Amino acid sequence: MPTYLSAQKKLLNHPKVWLITGVAGFIGSNLLETLLQLNQTVIGLDNLSTGKKDNLSEVQSLVSKKQWSKFKFIKGDISNLKTCKVACKNIDYVLHQAALGSVPRSIKDPIRTNKSNISGFLNILQAAKDAEVKSFVYAASSSTYGDHSALPKREHIIGKPLSPYAVTKYVNELYADVFQKSYGFDSIGLRYFNVFGKRQTPNSAYAAVIPKWVDAMVKNRQIFINGDGTTSRDFCFIENAIQANILAATASKKSALNQVYNIAVGDRTSLNQLYDELKKIIFQQTSIFHEKLIYRDFREGDVKHSQADITKAQKLLGYKPTHKVQDGLTKVAIWHLERNI
Repeated sequence: MPTYLSAQKKLLNHPKVWLITGVAGFIGSNLLETLLQLNQTVIGLDNLSTGKKDNLSEVQSLVSKKQWSKFKFIKGDISNLKTCKVACKNIDYVLHQAALGSVPRSIKDPIRTNKSNISGFLNILQAAKDAEVKSFVYAASSSTYGDHSALPKREHIIGKPLSPYAVTKYVNELYADVFQKSYGFDSIGLRYFNVFGKRQTPNSAYAAVIPKWVDAMVKNRQIFINGDGTTSRDFCFIENAIQANILAATASKKSALNQVYNIAVGDRTSLNQLYDELKKIIFQQTSIFHEKLIYRDFREGDVKHSQADITKAQKLLGYKPTHKVQDGLTKVAIWHLERNI
């Protein structure tokens, strides 16, 4: 039996108590949905600064009443240590997703980014250690690779950060390592590569490219590409990220702990290719033919290309991506279309 299926079966037979920080966000709400469907008990923490109550309402509509009754929401901020301590009480597994994302936002407001992503991270890490949780998994980032240009990206080789956001995510990894050496507290970091999926909002100045483009295509608005469109990313569908979190949280082999893993597909898609694929999907679904594409200057703080080597996660966690980019794009487009038409 594949490792992920084994982990799911084990959780169904032996339910745990989970804490998801950033539970009302894109990744957090998808994790919540999966864990509740596995009959787990979940505590969710979110200050709702970027997370949305609508995301939680949608999850509620997708699970049974009994499953929903196993969820408790705490409105609070990870920048408050007391709140973190309350949230970590009697928790088995922590999935720390809360952060202030976006490279451009961090360049505009590094102080706020630091408060959430470094001070907040340290608070939840300390609280989890003090509560003696069994497992601590945190969202790291591919931005940590910085100006290191070699492809594919391998976990042990990084460059210098290109944005305040990248600095904060690297500091998370450093703190996690120090907590193991200083206190014997184990953790696992997941370096996400451009995760996309349902409940990823297009309505933000810092919205990710896929939901933003789908929304623009449906509404026949202009789409901007920063650079010449050859910029490429290793786009990772949300189901792959969920798998990685569950595998990491339930990992028992010592060799798998206190590691950082690339979570992606191990492939590259250029922005031009992404545009063409989404354009085709939207046309097939709606007969809307989008032609309002505009190229502009390359964005400050960005890297030209990104592609992950996922060998480490495959070997130590049993991670096996189930969705390629095209699989996820169709699902995401349909989800957004249901809410726009």
